Amino acid sequence: MNPADSPAPVCPFEKRFPSQLVRDDAFFMALAYNQAIDAWRADEVPIGAVIEIGGEIVAAAHNTVEGAKDPTAHAEMLALTQAAAKLGDWRLAGATVYVTKEPCPMCSGAMLMSRVKRVCYAVPDLKMGCLGGATNLNDLPRVNHHLELTAGGVLEAECREMLQAFFRMKRAEPEA
Repeated sequence: MNPADSPAPVCPFEKRFPSQLVRDDAFFMALAYNQAIDAWRADEVPIGAVIEIGGEIVAAAHNTVEGAKDPTAHAEMLALTQAAAKLGDWRLAGATVYVTKEPCPMCSGAMLMSRVKRVCYAVPDLKMGCLGGATNLNDLPRVNHHLELTAGGVLEAECREMLQAFFRMKRAEPEA
């Protein structure tokens, strides 16, 4: 059976419907969490990202690495591309990126290069995270732009639980 013909994996997590009245970190992270659920349903690693400027969402994406067969198709990279296209500028000054897991080296570098104002991530990544986990690109002294960081805490337990459950499911699947 071709993997593309297999049914979408059932995600045991429910989407969140936060109040539109309070657009705080928890609100935007809930929307990133919903993107992660969409990734799971597409049989992708469940990571979601949302970018907001001035309280308005300018981009939302989830991982599509497997489906696109593209190693750069991370949620953050796709969201940065969407935001730049929507704004008509690669400089995303004033933007906050909400992502369910600490960004990898590629995504961290892209956020620095795009002049994002702030990054808020849910789950630290001690192996590949590059905004405080394994290393911190933001702390390099010669970098000409620095990000404000909110690391861990915002929906951290929920996002961690989803990632762990996904990988437990993957390990339990029979080899093709």
